[in-house]
Parts: sequence; structure tokens; C-alpha cells
Amino acid sequence: MKEEYSVALTDLIKKMNLENHTPEINTDEIFISDPDINRPALQLAGFFEHFDTNRVQICGNVENAFIADKHTKDEAKEIFDKLFTYNIPCLVFCRGIEPYDFVIEAGKKHGIPILTSHATTSSFVHETVRYLHEELAPRISLHAVLVDVFGEGVLIMGDSGIGKSEAALELIKRGHRLVADDVVEIKKISDEQLIGTSPEITRHFIELRGIGIIDVKTMFGVECVKISQQVDLVIKLEEWDKDANYDRLGLSDSHVEILGNSIVSHSIPIRPGRNLAIIVESAAVNHRQKKMGYNAAQEMYNRVTKGLQNN
Repeated sequence: MKEEYSVALTDLIKKMNLENHTPEINTDEIFISDPDINRPALQLAGFFEHFDTNRVQICGNVENAFIADKHTKDEAKEIFDKLFTYNIPCLVFCRGIEPYDFVIEAGKKHGIPILTSHATTSSFVHETVRYLHEELAPRISLHAVLVDVFGEGVLIMGDSGIGKSEAALELIKRGHRLVADDVVEIKKISDEQLIGTSPEITRHFIELRGIGIIDVKTMFGVECVKISQQVDLVIKLEEWDKDANYDRLGLSDSHVEILGNSIVSHSIPIRPGRNLAIIVESAAVNHRQKKMGYNAAQEMYNRVTKGLQNN
């Protein structure tokens, strides 16, 4: 069953720096579960079919001018009374537009917060949708380590005790940044983007068996940690198996599915003497090269093919 998430209206008010004209309404008890917004132009004209009532409602210059020019005061009161009976989360006026007194009174009557923003309507819509999509995104928690390596988000996975945290620590010492250790919370922002972060309780901490918990931010400095990072590449650490067939060319990428998104994945066998940090760095750089259009494996294959043709 799909898990539903919600954002308290109070959080949106703080995030978007909104002014509340109905402070007597408790916004802590009003929750937003739809990341999109609605501009109620048709509703102000009296058309309520297919009305997205669970979305944040936004009025700009166009809607405000329509209220002023196309309705008498009594007609406007009636239309807002009807609008607010649909139990919308709130009504936001952009561009610093002061809502009419009868709008505020209707909001108080029906328990609908009336808010204002000094931002332009288009920028407010963009920022609100971006914020709500991130906060309401589908998410999952994985037992893994997430590090920022040369700007690439590398998710290191593997069985408990295989060396994920030790690899992350070595990467930090080499100048890369820790995002999360042990538990990584991943949100699906879009079909192309997964964002990983750390639970607040374990943020900036690494657990090293035999030593215990260390604080990366305190030991190595704030430049060695990061709050969130897009997941670009998955590295799976596994015990060396001499009978297994490991990829030695890399002509075709393997993928792993996370929240429906396909992420490039490499399986790295572990055995004494292998420097995991250098391997992860090389994988990250190679992945970036491929995104920029250069594939070393394909280049080598082309050279071999050309050599055979010449001979």
C-alpha cells in the first residue's frame, strides 16, 4: 500500500515567509498532501466541477482583478462562501495584494487561512511546488552509506560489516564529503532524480567497529560533510568469490531499481589488499565521463576492432 505524506500548513508559512491574516485559525492542524497548486479562476467564475480542493489555492493579479471587476460585493461574498465550503487548505494572495475584508471574514467563518506573499505569482508557484514535491516525495530508508565523490552521489551498499563505513572514512580523508552512514533516507523527486539524506539523529556520525561512533564534522571539519546529495551511482560491495564472473570490461552498465528509478550499479568484490577508496573514486570519475559522452570501455573496443580490421 502506498504510504502518504503530508506537510503542516505552519511549515509552509514559515518556509515561504507568508503573512497570516487569520491567526485565530490553528495552522498546525491543517495538512497539505498534494504537491501541486491551483489558481481558482474558474471557481471564482462559479464553475466548481473537477475542483482540486486539496491543493493550495493561489490568487494573483488576474484573480484579484476578476473579483474587483466582474462581481458586486454581494456576489463576491457569495462566491467566496461557496469556495470555502470545499475545505481547501488555504488561500494565498501573491504580489503583496491585500485581501478584501469580506474574504478574510469568510475565511474565519469557514476555518480557511487567508495568507499573503510579496513574491510574484509565478515565482511563488515555482518555489511552493518545488518545496512540496520534495517534502511529499515517495521515500525509502536503505542500509547503506552515501558520499559525495567529485560531485557524484555514490551509494555504497553491502552486507553489514563488509567495510562500507571504512571506505567512507578513507574517502573523507581524501577530500570527499559524507552525506549519510548506516541509514540513508532516499526521496524520489522525479523520474530522473533521487535525493539522499541522513536521519537527523545519525547526521555527520560514522560507526567504526572496534572504535565506536566518530563525529566527522568535528574531526575533519564542515567541508567534509553534506546534508543531501543526488544518488548517481550504486556501488555494491560483496565478498570475493573465485567462481563468480565479474565484469572486466564495462561495455554495458548494470542497473538497480530504487523507488522505480533505474540507477547505474557496480558490484565490487572485496579481498585483502584492495583499496576501496580509490576504486570508488575511479568508478565515480568513470561514471561522470560516461555522462559527458566518453566511454573508456567502448573506446578500447573500437581500437581493438579497428586493429583487427587493419590486420
